[in-house]
Amino acid sequence: MVQTSDAWRHTDSRELRVKILFLCTKNACRSQMAEGLARAFRADAFEAYSAGTNPGVLDELAALVMREIGADIRKQRPKHIREVEHIRFDYVITLCDSAAQSCPVFPNAGKTVHRPFPDPPMLARECRDHDQAL
Repeated sequence: MVQTSDAWRHTDSRELRVKILFLCTKNACRSQMAEGLARAFRADAFEAYSAGTNPGVLDELAALVMREIGADIRKQRPKHIREVEHIRFDYVITLCDSAAQSCPVFPNAGKTVHRPFPDPPMLARECRDHDQAL
């Protein structure tokens, strides 16, 4: 409850959380993992979303790895940025150079941050076996 000068009003805790969009090209791995981590471990502080400029299919290895650490992303799905463009975000975090170049300005973002990470599925292709890919 938040007290005002003349009345009490209820403030939904969701209103106090920072809204973050994690943006990647396919929204299949990096951005899904970031959304899942924020939801699983910092839902008190962040309202997390993810989307892609050219969405693909949720990466199976990403889902397996995330489940191992207690962040189940199997029910998440890749989304196009058009599905979330109506939301006013405090931060948009681009996780790959392609997404940063495709969406240098996100109209409903307070701040855009570029933090590129290597593409896990591309890295996994070079691995000898399933365990190494994980």
